[in-house]
Amino acid sequence: MLNRSVYELAGGEPVFRLLVQRFYARVATDPVLRAVYPEEDLAAATERLTLFLVQYWGGPATYSEQRGHPRLRMRHRPFAIGQAERDAWLGHMTASVESLDLAPAVRKALLDYFETASTAMINRPVA
Repeated sequence: MLNRSVYELAGGEPVFRLLVQRFYARVATDPVLRAVYPEEDLAAATERLTLFLVQYWGGPATYSEQRGHPRLRMRHRPFAIGQAERDAWLGHMTASVESLDLAPAVRKALLDYFETASTAMINRPVA
């Protein structure tokens, strides 16, 4: 386990694809988050997030090859993300992570990252 990436420990690309599919299935029915996603079809967003997470956690660098540096804050700037949007996003992602059969250390790594990253995306002041 010492030299294995979270990507490998989680189960590789199939697990990340399942995670993101489950996440976007929740997003699709959430009125708070649907307002943040301008595309009616969430397939492109699903693929982008999957490739990003695969790369971030130690898998192939396909995301950067296709889209360049992730620049998460810059890419999310056009979208109104306040505390409510962040909380909804994190809630759905947490439920999606918890729906998978992951080792406790992998689960914790993912959840800690998602909490930090989702907070960093907030770009609107508290109302």
